[in-house]
Amino acid sequence: MIRVEGLQKSFGEVEVLKGIDFTFETGKNNLIIGKSGAGKTVLLKNLVGLFAPTKGEIYYNDLKFSSLDRKQIQELRMQMGMLFQGNALFDSMTVEENIRFPLDMFSTKTMKEKQDRVNYCLERVSLEGSNHKYPSEISGGMQKRVGIARAIVLNPKYLFCDEPNSGLDPKTAITIDELISDITKEFNITTVINTHDMNSVMEIGENICLLEKGKLAWQGSNQEVLSNGNDILHDFIFASPFLKRLKDQAISKQ
Repeated sequence: MIRVEGLQKSFGEVEVLKGIDFTFETGKNNLIIGKSGAGKTVLLKNLVGLFAPTKGEIYYNDLKFSSLDRKQIQELRMQMGMLFQGNALFDSMTVEENIRFPLDMFSTKTMKEKQDRVNYCLERVSLEGSNHKYPSEISGGMQKRVGIARAIVLNPKYLFCDEPNSGLDPKTAITIDELISDITKEFNITTVINTHDMNSVMEIGENICLLEKGKLAWQGSNQEVLSNGNDILHDFIFASPFLKRLKDQAISKQ
């Protein structure tokens, strides 16, 4: 679980986050959504510790981040996995080497233990036998799965995903959503996904945080999206005429 209380973040005179209160729940797909400039990326960067809040607190389970010393912060970051928007794979490294990189950097495992863990993660994302391929030799969807394998190789408690479906075709995007969701449930991870993909919202959005101009405009689940009365959410979700027609059809059947 990650809980933010009164979270504010300013850059000079510009206040980007304006007092966010929200709980990202363990074992659920927690989605941050909103228009461009709403504060999604800034919120995500605060959660992973790349930005320090101007005001407010972030709690990781019962740990208050602002009260942690350097060693405790390092230990906490060891419990975090990150799936980047652009995959951020090392082109000069093989798939196996990319996944093993966090183990090489942060663990004291033997090479055999590392190899076993890498192979397990490859199997978990259905990439068995791809160990010695380079990123340039595999598809974008496979690269994303390598990114997921690397993100979970340290067995994190917290998984952060920044636009995981960016640049993917719809079918591959669904596969990535399902994989992230399955891993979240299987390992009981607190997963936070920054996305503008409406399919992700409707399919896996169990706990949704909608930002509007730096404020929390709505929170709920995908089960509540179609029946909600929030105008800001309505304008965001149903900006597409196609989706608006779907909503109108659903209402007409009630």
